[in-house]
Amino acid sequence: MPKLKTKKSIAKRMKITKSGKVKRRKPFSRHYKAGKNGDRRRAVRGSALCEGKMARNMKRLIAPGK
Repeated sequence: MPKLKTKKSIAKRMKITKSGKVKRRKPFSRHYKAGKNGDRRRAVRGSALCEGKMARNMKRLIAPGK
């Protein structure tokens, strides 16, 4: 059976932390910021963690052999 390949599109968007959690950016933070109020703009700052089955699936796609 051949080696599984990393899904590069997901690997570029998400990172696995040292403790094994999957970090991602929050959506709606790139443009059209004038139409959003301050609370909403602050809410999309920084990063978020994937949880549950989504995190497990993302780990399999990013690092398939581990």
